[in-house]
Amino acid sequence: MEIKKDITKLAKKAEIDLKEIFEKVDDICMINSQRILHAFIDNNVSYSDFTDINGYGNYDTGREKLERIFALTLGCEDSLVRPQIMSGTNAIYLALSALLKHGDTMLSISGTPYDSLQEMIGIIGNSTQSLKASGVKYEEIDLVNNDFDYDKIISRLKKDKIKLIEIQRSRGYSERQSLTIEKIEKVITEIKRIDKDVIVFVDNCYGELVEAKEPGHIGADIVVGSLMKNLGGGIASTGGYVAGRSNLIHMISERLTAPGIAKDLGANFNQNINFFKGIFLAPSSVRNALKTQIFASYMLEAMGFKGVSPKYNDYRTDIIQTVVLETKENLVEFTRSLQATSPVDSKVYVMPSPMPGYPFEEVMAAGCFTQGSTIELSADAPVIPPYRLYMQGGLTYEYGKISIMLALSKLKK
Repeated sequence: MEIKKDITKLAKKAEIDLKEIFEKVDDICMINSQRILHAFIDNNVSYSDFTDINGYGNYDTGREKLERIFALTLGCEDSLVRPQIMSGTNAIYLALSALLKHGDTMLSISGTPYDSLQEMIGIIGNSTQSLKASGVKYEEIDLVNNDFDYDKIISRLKKDKIKLIEIQRSRGYSERQSLTIEKIEKVITEIKRIDKDVIVFVDNCYGELVEAKEPGHIGADIVVGSLMKNLGGGIASTGGYVAGRSNLIHMISERLTAPGIAKDLGANFNQNINFFKGIFLAPSSVRNALKTQIFASYMLEAMGFKGVSPKYNDYRTDIIQTVVLETKENLVEFTRSLQATSPVDSKVYVMPSPMPGYPFEEVMAAGCFTQGSTIELSADAPVIPPYRLYMQGGLTYEYGKISIMLALSKLKK
C-alpha cells in the first residue's frame, strides 16, 4: 500500500492549517494531565498497589486508591472502577438498575438513547430484565437545534416527580452534535433549581478528558463510562466505571456485589496496573485521538466528502467523527479501507452483519489490540441510509494520520 502524492501534499497543508487547533488540544491535555498527576501523588500510589488480589478481593488498597483517583479526575465524591464491568452499556445498566425501582420515572432529555441502550431500557425488544419490565417508567424529550428544550424540561419537572434524568453526552448513531460541558452545566443548574433531589445521570462515553472539566465538576450526580474508551488510555483491556455522589455509588456497588458487601469485595484479575497506567496515559491518548479525527475531518472536507461532522475547526466535546457515504457500497468500501490500514487484522474483509444489542446490520473497522476498543482508531455504522460512518480514536497521532492517508489513497485508487 502506498500513500498517493496528492494525499501527502494535502496532509502537509492540513498540518499547517491545523497548527493553532492542535495547540488548543495540547493545552487541554496539559490541564487534565496535571489533575491526574496530582491525584496520583495525593493518594500516594505505590508499587505494591499493583498487586494481583484474587479470590474475594479483600483489602485491596490499590483498588481503593484507583477509585479515589477516578473520582478526583471526574469531579466526584466516589467511584466504582472494576474489571467486572464489561462495557459502557454494562456500566449504564448497572447504575440505572440500582437507582431506579418499580414506579420510578426516568427522563432522557437528549432524545432517544444510543442503539445498544434501547433494549436495556425497554424501548424496543421484550427482555424480562429491561427497566420497563421491572416497572420503571421511561420518557424522553428531544433536543432543539442541538440544545436542550428548556421549556419542555421545566414543564415536565413541575408536573410530577422524576426520579432520574439521563443525558447522553455523545451523539450516538444520530445526526445531532455531541453535547458540550457548557450546555450540560447550564441545564443541570436549571434542573436543580426546580428539583434539587432529582438524580442527574450523564453517559460520559467518548467525552472523558476532551474538555477541561468533567460532568462531576458541573453538578452531575452520576457519571458512567467504559475503560475501552478514553479513560482506559488504550492500556486497560476491559472494565468500566461509575462515579458520583458517595451514597449513590454505595447503592450501585451493592447492586454489583450484594447488600452489605458493596465496594469491599472484587478480585482485580491483575488489572490494577493496567487501570492505573491507563488513566495516567489517558490525557495523551485522548489528545492523539482528537488530533487524528481533526486531521481526518480536514482531509475528508478537502476531498469533497459530504456530512463531515464535526468540521475540522468546530469545537469538540468527544472523540467521534462522522462522514456520510450515501450508498451501502461506499460505506462498506470505506470501512474496508480503514480495516486494511489497521495494525491488527488488516487482512480481515469487512462485511455487514448483525451485532448483539443493535437493531440493524453493522459494519465495523476495528483492527485494535483490545477487542472493541474505541480509543484506538476504529469506525462503525448501521447499514441504513444515509450510510453515515462513525470514526473515533487513534492511540498515537502519527499512526492515526498514516492510517487515514492510506485509507484515502486506497479509496482514490
